[in-house]
Amino acid sequence: MGIVMLGAGGHAKVLHEALRCAGLVLQGYAAPLTPDMPACFAGLARYGSDEELLSVPPTDIALVNGIGSVGVSGPRRETFERFTAAGFRFLAVVHPRAVIADDVLLAEGAQVMAGAAIQPGVRIGRNSIVNTGAVVDHDCVIADHAHVAPGAVLAGGVSVGPHAHVGAGATIIQSLRIGAGAVIGAGAVVLRDVPDGVTVAGVPARVIS
Repeated sequence: MGIVMLGAGGHAKVLHEALRCAGLVLQGYAAPLTPDMPACFAGLARYGSDEELLSVPPTDIALVNGIGSVGVSGPRRETFERFTAAGFRFLAVVHPRAVIADDVLLAEGAQVMAGAAIQPGVRIGRNSIVNTGAVVDHDCVIADHAHVAPGAVLAGGVSVGPHAHVGAGATIIQSLRIGAGAVIGAGAVVLRDVPDGVTVAGVPARVIS
């Protein structure tokens, strides 16, 4: 079964390297040609559109979601849901230099990047990202389509809701709830629960929208 990347931007490039380090070979990618196409995709089979890839039997390939998520996960989530509804399967991608406890549960399409540390009792939802160097301590729950950005720190027992974004370098103290669709600004220090759909930033974090 071949592996095909959806997208060919910066996030896809990082995933390509994670696959390579894990000894997995990327067969192709689905993305339009652009002048700044990463060199790592040269020579791979290219599907010019989602429709072209959807014509391939789902049993023939496994997908990797290379669409990034900054602030909102809309396009990334919509693509994942479109292909899963068509019967395609998404790989969970784990960089071999991430540290993950034996009992961590990774759902379909979850992605864990280099240098991340994930402690016992953690659950990571479908199509979610724990990015480079992030720390997720014991018993955290990261829901579907959420993104814990590079260098973020979640203390024990934190719950991150669906589609939420925890910005680069943010810190969330223990046992807090980050609501669905909430955005935590880069470098924020979160000391209380964050409601659904709001954006917080600063030290300590305060609602800004």
